[in-house]
Amino acid sequence: MSQTSLDIERYKELAQQKQGEHRKFLATLKKKAPKNLDKIVQEVHQEVFAEIDCTACANCCKTLGPLFTEADIQRIAKHFRMKLGAFEEAFLKVDEDGDKIFKTMPCPFLGEDNLCSIYDVRPKACREFPHTDRKKIYQINNLTIKNTLFCPAAYLFVEKLRARLS
Repeated sequence: MSQTSLDIERYKELAQQKQGEHRKFLATLKKKAPKNLDKIVQEVHQEVFAEIDCTACANCCKTLGPLFTEADIQRIAKHFRMKLGAFEEAFLKVDEDGDKIFKTMPCPFLGEDNLCSIYDVRPKACREFPHTDRKKIYQINNLTIKNTLFCPAAYLFVEKLRARLS
């Protein structure tokens, strides 16, 4: 079900309303996860992304900057045929935690069409977001809850997982 745009504010409202319920549900997974949880997580993840078109949203690219690993920086700088220092100076800054992040948001590589101009070489954090296909999903409960506030797919993932395991 591809959409031209997603109502991000509506999803954020729903996520805020259900944060407590979601937190409780995810906490139960930590205590007594079904043996086949990883398989169920993969199935629900695929179901969600068959329904949600990220290019109808791109909220992560507009609001959440990824952390850059050294491998990310090398790969993307090489893609642009730039020296590492020049790439970092042009696009990155070091945050209060010592992590390399974008100087400005939205992502400078996000097009007007919500497509990533460096998709094939994008940072690892971008490739893995919203982390809803992780093994042992209960190890990242706080991150999952946080992501529901920014990502309609993460919200839908928790809702569908909860329905599936209830």
